Amino acid sequence: MSQVKHFLPAGIALSIGLIGALLVLYAWNLPPFRGSVETTDNAYVRAQVTMISPQSAGYVTAVAVHDFQTVKAGTPLFQIDDRIYAQKLKQAQAALAMKRAALENSGQSERSAQARLRSGEAEIASAVAARDVARSTARRTEALLARGVSTQSAGDQARSTLAQAEASVRKGQAALDVAREDLRAIIVNRQALQADIANAQAAVELATIDLRNTSVVAPVDGTLGEIGVRLGQYVSAGTQLAALVPERRWVIANFKETQLAGIQVGQMARLSVDALGGAALSGHVEAFSPATGSEFTVLKSDNATGNFTKVTQRLPVRIAIDPDQAQAGLLAPGMSVVVRIDTAPRGRDGIHPS
Repeated sequence: MSQVKHFLPAGIALSIGLIGALLVLYAWNLPPFRGSVETTDNAYVRAQVTMISPQSAGYVTAVAVHDFQTVKAGTPLFQIDDRIYAQKLKQAQAALAMKRAALENSGQSERSAQARLRSGEAEIASAVAARDVARSTARRTEALLARGVSTQSAGDQARSTLAQAEASVRKGQAALDVAREDLRAIIVNRQALQADIANAQAAVELATIDLRNTSVVAPVDGTLGEIGVRLGQYVSAGTQLAALVPERRWVIANFKETQLAGIQVGQMARLSVDALGGAALSGHVEAFSPATGSEFTVLKSDNATGNFTKVTQRLPVRIAIDPDQAQAGLLAPGMSVVVRIDTAPRGRDGIHPS
């Protein structure tokens, strides 16, 4: 009897310890209680948060929104002083008008050159005709002079007239060549003028874009964060004015690599959101990260050392939130989530096989 009393406290303590160990194993989903449900509380709501920044520099003349306001794509958010950009646009438009006028003047010069070319061709034809007449006259005079019928002065006059006619032909030909070169130069210069116009048009478009960029609008539908700019503040390109959070949300769950064996794309997931009092939402596995989180760190650890301790890595898993859930609209990026994925095989009807 005394021996029973002696071992009874030890048995009770051992039983309590065994029950406690079993409870810990059950709570942590460890063998022999390990089931088909993989759970992680290393999960957070994510969204494509867009930082709104201007492309133009200047003083803010209008702030049309307030903190946490819901906006549609294209909604004006901020206005930057556009006076300088408006004048630059007018300057570019004036330069374009000058280039177009120069091109029009080039067209007029081409028409004048063509007219001079036709005039030169007519002058050459006239000079050729005069040369032919002078040549015929010189031949007749030389024949008469050989028979003694004509005088020497008449022969000299005929030869002089022929020489002048031939010189007129050569002069006309040279003038025609000059007119052709002038026309060719005008045509070549027109290509440069056309390039100048294209350049001036690009300058007008750039000035138009700069002027349009003074009005900062919402790129997509979403909800604004805190407004980080005030009326009259000077901003430059890249200044963060506000954050815009689109409506679409998803969850990134960082599962241990030892939990990934049964997780597959398309599997159902149960999401418990801390901020919603543990409200349960449904989702499904959408994609796996191409590498563990440690591979994306700036300073990567070097495991090729003498002392090594194995550390279980985590792989981000993207969980899509199923549509048509009322409380899904209350999710905000950064909220903590507990994710549970049942990896047990399911039949075609979605029910576990018995």
